Amino acid sequence: MKIGIPKEIHAGEKRVATTPEAAEKIIKLGFSIAIESGAGLAADIPDQAYKEVGVKVISTAKALWKQSDLIIKVRAPELQEVDLMSKEGHLISFIWPAQNDELMQKLAAKNATVLGMDSVPRMSRAQKMDALSSMANIAGYRAIVEAAQHFGRFFTGQITAAGKIPPAKVLVIGAGVAGLAAIGAAKGMGAIVRAFDTRPEVKEQIESMDAEFLMLDFKEEGSGSGGYAKTMSPEFIAAEMALFAKQAREVDIIITTALIPGKPAPKLITAEMVQSMRAGSVIVDLAAEQGGNCALTEKDQVVVKNGVTIIGYTNLPSRLANQSSQLYATNIRHLITELCPAKDGVLNVNMADEVIRGATVINAGKITWPPPAPTLSAAPAKKPDNIKMTGGHKKTTENSTLKQLLPIILGGIALFSIGSVAPTSFMSHFTVFVLACFIGYQVIWNVSASLHTPLMSVTNAISGIIVIGALVQISSPGITISLLAGFAILIASINIAGGFLVTRRMLEMFRK
Repeated sequence: MKIGIPKEIHAGEKRVATTPEAAEKIIKLGFSIAIESGAGLAADIPDQAYKEVGVKVISTAKALWKQSDLIIKVRAPELQEVDLMSKEGHLISFIWPAQNDELMQKLAAKNATVLGMDSVPRMSRAQKMDALSSMANIAGYRAIVEAAQHFGRFFTGQITAAGKIPPAKVLVIGAGVAGLAAIGAAKGMGAIVRAFDTRPEVKEQIESMDAEFLMLDFKEEGSGSGGYAKTMSPEFIAAEMALFAKQAREVDIIITTALIPGKPAPKLITAEMVQSMRAGSVIVDLAAEQGGNCALTEKDQVVVKNGVTIIGYTNLPSRLANQSSQLYATNIRHLITELCPAKDGVLNVNMADEVIRGATVINAGKITWPPPAPTLSAAPAKKPDNIKMTGGHKKTTENSTLKQLLPIILGGIALFSIGSVAPTSFMSHFTVFVLACFIGYQVIWNVSASLHTPLMSVTNAISGIIVIGALVQISSPGITISLLAGFAILIASINIAGGFLVTRRMLEMFRK
């Protein structure tokens, strides 16, 4: 099949759907790839870089759409782009089917098969294809960069000859992928970070990043499906709004990331809260595309209200176009790998596969969105209350015990047989060997596990056996035996000391 990568025509969009590195790997699956000339320039990827890996460069979008069996984009296609699409063609891009009914109907009329990157189900096996998380990660990081650009002070605290500079205080509302990325970026710049989320399970994640988790004295489960938050009760909302009002008076920067699937973004920062903030403060609203979490947010605009800068950009990933394109292209490559298990250059839209079924919003002209709920369950299998001991089970237990005792019995018989015919000198040496094994093993093996790794504990135990045996033999008559025993003690001691020294250096690496 022929894959086409057109240039994004949405206003302000700088990303490109594939990179030369990803394209090279997709070609190895049996596909041929063509890209519209200049599609990667805004992401700092020239046409020549694509040509070097075997991608064909097409001069016009019309020619590219006409000859392609599969179109891969970042943004959902504009309606005029759908007109360029061939009948029964394939499309992979962000679609947002709930918000784009007209687009869905037009694609279905083309008998197209469409996979939405925004519809990839959130499960472990699909993480490598999760473009939403990839873009949210970049958006959270970029939100802090945008805040720093408009904030008139340092993020980190400093003590200078001119006086003490306090660190900036940052509040992050919503601790999903974007929120956690914002926390990490803000902490990296030295700010004091506080975070709030309705889902209690993210508390440990926030605190592991050295941020403060703001608790509400209100018990209500906030986890929804797919890792998103759910709509909360009016009582809970009133409690969290009181918390945000208090925090707005204290912090310098607020990052909002709260979204509820299929619904407008909840209003969390009111005009009164904005008015209570100090002049020079900044709000970055990552939910601006869905109406915004701040009542004064204006989509794709930076506005100043009561001295507070409110940033409502909806294209934050596009503001890191090269990095976003790399991550998105990797997500696409993994999805195509799943769609082409035979590596023969032919897509297999297997609707029995839960990941592919979830991502497929239109299949051969039939709208298949929304998908059925995932059938996977995280609950452990229920154990039977009572287990009856059958006769067969008893017999198996007896056999197992016999197998364990058999080697001991055979070993005892063998030692008795050897002792009955072996000379006295052999038995004395053999006794020393057994004692050395036992004592040397116990001395080293019983050292605290925190002082040596499991691998080194084994080698140190063996070295301990050697030391004990050599100490007994070093006083034996004969210079050769004494020299060999002394050399064995030296080498084994070096090994033991070296094992503990290396382990100590490893532990020092993890100490702050």
